[in-house]
Amino acid sequence: MTKQKWIALAALLVLLTAATFFSYRRWGQQNGSAREEILRLLPTDASAVFFADFGQLRPTPFLAQLYAWAPKSQVDAEYAQFVKDTGFDYERDLNRIAVAVENHGPDSALFAILDGKFDRQKVSAYALKNGSSTKTGARDIFSVPVAGTARNISFALLDNDRIALTNDSNLSVFLDATKRPEDVADWLRRFERLAGSPVFAVIRQDGSAGAALAAQAPGGLRSPQLSTLLDQLQWITIAGKPENDRLRVIAEGECAAESTTRQLADVLNGVVILAEGGLNDPKTRQQLDPAMRAAYLDLLKSVDVSKVDRGDTKSVRLVFEITPGFLEAARKAKPVLPNSPPSSPHPTKTPPPRKGHT
Repeated sequence: MTKQKWIALAALLVLLTAATFFSYRRWGQQNGSAREEILRLLPTDASAVFFADFGQLRPTPFLAQLYAWAPKSQVDAEYAQFVKDTGFDYERDLNRIAVAVENHGPDSALFAILDGKFDRQKVSAYALKNGSSTKTGARDIFSVPVAGTARNISFALLDNDRIALTNDSNLSVFLDATKRPEDVADWLRRFERLAGSPVFAVIRQDGSAGAALAAQAPGGLRSPQLSTLLDQLQWITIAGKPENDRLRVIAEGECAAESTTRQLADVLNGVVILAEGGLNDPKTRQQLDPAMRAAYLDLLKSVDVSKVDRGDTKSVRLVFEITPGFLEAARKAKPVLPNSPPSSPHPTKTPPPRKGHT
């Protein structure tokens, strides 16, 4: 997998984080123990966690579709040399990755755990050749410079099949941190809800999701009311589950106030109704490629907005499907949409029942 393909996969995950997602399935014991183990190593004061299980993703037809959709390019010479020196190729050898993001004022720190096939001797030799090593207790911590920047990446081989790394100056702070049981339980509760999904993100809200959406959303999807409601959410979860040649996306926004989730569900349904109306507008029909219009309509028709009441928390769940047709349409111009959804609540759209909802 080239850097461009990696970036395309990461971009898809970031795109999904603009919405809120959720899924309820338990994982198998063998895969689940490794999955839970890697997630338990992440810091509990993170603002966001991203997870991908490439062992589950690689054999899926959707990933093949995503690779076919991503821009093609030759393998970077620097990366080719890295593979030769370390024996590690993430396309072949990376099994799963979990990344935690910590916000430190204007800056952020990344801490990641990578599970895969690592040649300890080759990886250590590469780090010593290009960087340095220090001993912290019984642990060797390597530091290597990031090409084109003044920053370093620090990493430690926790085992023959696991590496911990960070762009922070002190890796030990993450590895040796004391975690409060209640904080661990908060994160694990949401990880368990996403157990059936090989790729997901969990975001602990700091009141910035609405502003981020307003900055990134196309003009037709910007709504001050939607941004305000998103900022009231306490947790946002995003999950993607490949089903044949398509990706089922499940998003969920969670908070304590039922009024917030009710209004958010109304606004989301309103956005869908207005988007469908914009695509059915005679002028749009003339301007938009028929295949592209059909792909966007299929996406909108797959949308299901529902509310979930867990007693102490209330949630809005959004489900939709990304199809090969949508990926192809994404290569082309964006559809013409209404300027913004009205601020007043809309009647709830009642979509047909869908299989697999939990």
